[in-house]
Amino acid sequence: MNNLKRNIQELLRYPSAVAGLVIIAILLAVSFFSLVTLPYNEAVSLWRGNEADWYQNPKYVPPTWTNYFRRQKLPATIVLTPESESVTTTIDERSDGSKKIVYTFPIEFNYDEFPQELAIYFNATFEEKQPFIGMLWQRPGEEQFRIDNFRIEKQQTYRLSQDEKLARKLKVQNPVVGLFADPNSDPEDPQPLKGTHILTLEGTTFEPDSTYTAEVIIHGLVHGLAGTDHMRRDLMIPLLWGTPVALTFGLVAALGTAVLTMIIAAVGVWFNGWVDELIQRITEINLILPFLSILIMVGTFYSRSIWTILGITILLSIFTGAIKGYRAIFLQVKESTYIEAARAYGASNPRIIFTYLIPRIIPLLIPGLVASIPAFVFLEASLAVLGLGDPILPTWGKIINDAQANGALYNGLYYWIMEPAALLMITGLAFAMLGFALDRIFNPRLRGI
Repeated sequence: MNNLKRNIQELLRYPSAVAGLVIIAILLAVSFFSLVTLPYNEAVSLWRGNEADWYQNPKYVPPTWTNYFRRQKLPATIVLTPESESVTTTIDERSDGSKKIVYTFPIEFNYDEFPQELAIYFNATFEEKQPFIGMLWQRPGEEQFRIDNFRIEKQQTYRLSQDEKLARKLKVQNPVVGLFADPNSDPEDPQPLKGTHILTLEGTTFEPDSTYTAEVIIHGLVHGLAGTDHMRRDLMIPLLWGTPVALTFGLVAALGTAVLTMIIAAVGVWFNGWVDELIQRITEINLILPFLSILIMVGTFYSRSIWTILGITILLSIFTGAIKGYRAIFLQVKESTYIEAARAYGASNPRIIFTYLIPRIIPLLIPGLVASIPAFVFLEASLAVLGLGDPILPTWGKIINDAQANGALYNGLYYWIMEPAALLMITGLAFAMLGFALDRIFNPRLRGI
C-alpha cells in the first residue's frame, strides 16, 4: 500500500499524466453514459435501421453547433405536429357526417439559408372516401395563397421539392426556395424571408369516423450535436457507442496480450530446454507473418465479428518481440538468491513462476500495457475503415468507412470524418501521456531524466 501511494503521488507530479487521466476518466464516463441511456439492442437497431427510422432528420448535414462559427446561420430542423404548442386545430362537424379539419402550422424562420426540404407526413382513417386536402401558404406580411389540392391515402408523404406544378407556379426550380424566398430579392440570387411563415392544411373528411393528422418537417442544413449521414442517421449514436467498443477492445487486447506473453516467457525460461526452444521458434515465425494481412483474410473469409477479430489479435500478438524482452529479464531473475531459496524448500514450479518470477516484472509491464491500448484501438478502427469491421456494432471506424464510401471528402462533408478521427487521436494521446509518465516512474533508468 505504501508503494502504491508513493507511485500515485509520483504520477500526479506529471501534468501530462494528470491530463491523460482526466481524458480517460471522461471517456469512461461517456462509455457508462452510452451503455445506460442507449442499451445495446436499441443502439444496434437504430444503427441498422433504414430511413424510415430517421425520417425526421435531414441528410448530409453538419452539427448544429457549427452555426456559432458561421456568419450566415444555417437553418435547423423544425418538426411540427398537431400536438405542438404553436399549432392550432379547428374541427367543424357537419350534419351529413363530414368534417372540416384545419391545422395551422406557424413556422418561425430566422436563418440566412433556405431549408433542405419541407415534407408533410399524412395519416388518415377512412373506409372508402379519401379525405380531401387543401394546402395554403402565407409569407410574413403577405396574403395567403394556395399550394395544392389533392386526396390523401391512409399513409402518404408530400415532399415540396418534388412538386413540379408548384415549381412552375412559383417560377423556380426548387419550390422550397420559392416559398421561403423574399419576393423583393433578386430572382437570380434569392434571399430567405425571415419571420413567421404559416402553412395551413384544410382537410375535409366524408365519413363519420374519418379523420386525418399531419406532421410537418422542415429539414434544415444543420442537425444535432454530430450531424447526420447518408441514411439520415444521427452520428451521435456511433460516436457515443464507439467509445465503449474502442476502450473495451483496446483494454482487453492489451491486457490479454501482455499477461499471456509474460506467462509464456516465464514458463519458457523456467523449464528451459525444448519448451524454451519451441516458444522461441514460434515467436520467430510469428514475427515474420503479415499481421494485418492475416486479420484481413480472417475478416474476408471467416468472420468480421469483433470478438473473432479480438481473439485473433490477441493470438497473433502473444508471440512477438515482447517475449524475447521478458525472457531476458526472467533469465536474470531466475538466478536470484530468493529463487534458489524457494527451490531449496521445495516450492512447486507453478508457485515459483506465478509467485516469485512474474511479480518481479509487473512494474515493467504496466507502462507497456497502458501504452499499447491505443495501438489496438487504432487496429480495430483501421479494419473498420477497410470495410472489415463488425457489421453490427456502430464504431468510430465504421463512421469513417461510411464517409469514404459516400464521398464525404469530395462533397466537403469534413465533419463526417473529423469527428471520429478526433476521438481516435484524443484516445491515443491520453493513453500515450499516461504511459510515458508510468514508464518514468517504473523504469529505474528513466527516473532521473
